[in-house]
Amino acid sequence: MPPKPTTAKPATKNLATPGATRQKAAHKQPLPLADRLKRLFTSLCAQIDGGHFANAIKTCDKILRLEPRDADALQTKLFLLLQTDQYAAALTMIGGEDANGDVHAFEKAYSLYRLHREDEAESVLEKLKAEEQADDRGVLHLEAQLAYRQGKYQAAVDLYNQLLDTAEPDSEEQSDILTNLEAAQKHLDFINSGFLHALDALPSVLSNSLQTAPPPQQQPASALASVAAVASAPARDPAENAAKRPKKVRMKRVPKGVIPGVTPPPDPERWLKKSERSTFTNRRRRGGGGATQGVIETPGSAAGQGAKGSGGAKGKRRK
Repeated sequence: MPPKPTTAKPATKNLATPGATRQKAAHKQPLPLADRLKRLFTSLCAQIDGGHFANAIKTCDKILRLEPRDADALQTKLFLLLQTDQYAAALTMIGGEDANGDVHAFEKAYSLYRLHREDEAESVLEKLKAEEQADDRGVLHLEAQLAYRQGKYQAAVDLYNQLLDTAEPDSEEQSDILTNLEAAQKHLDFINSGFLHALDALPSVLSNSLQTAPPPQQQPASALASVAAVASAPARDPAENAAKRPKKVRMKRVPKGVIPGVTPPPDPERWLKKSERSTFTNRRRRGGGGATQGVIETPGSAAGQGAKGSGGAKGKRRK
């Protein structure tokens, strides 16, 4: 029995559109909050280590948008604002964080001091000292600087000496304290000793001449009378004084080789004709000077006879 012929089924084309068969890509799931904060804090540490404080402040803002009450981010941002001299922004941040400013009272006092608001800074420091924080080195440094700016040099010297006694030897803090102490001591010495200290600071030649100089002599009565007469004289009109004042010569208009006041001035009649100048003299010759053209000879004179003879000779030769 022969096998049955198999009929192949035609391949069915997929008539559906290509976009319908594609599966939609799954959305990327956001990272958990803890992981995002960890990445941001890692970037923040790298930016601070590299000295990129402006970018670090932006990173702190990103952290605070995710966690507004994060204590580390708030403290870091406040430190960065003070480090970049943004004291007004630091005060705004302290006021928004704590209305009383008790948490960051020292930072508030320091910002007020840098903004030249000494009275407000002093009141905040008084509160800190009342809270038994007077022995804090930061508070003592700020109090000494505030006293120096307010002109309380004796208080500044006492505070700097107190800090110097407990400073670490050969440290940067000790060097700064010595510099500030020297400046405050100089002001204090000048106030206490007055002008005598200023005379001692001058060279010996100048100080001796100032001390041995005779008193000023009194002016005689005649000199005083002349001074009074000058003082009582009527003031002249500024326009009149300006007219009498000699005009200043502009060197740009002076010809080359001419020195004002030394070189003789040019002839004022140089633009006139020579015949019109005051120095002109008539040099024309008058008659009788030997010229023969104006002499009239008589027929009987020798000159007339010579002339006739010469004329006859010429006539003969022509013939």
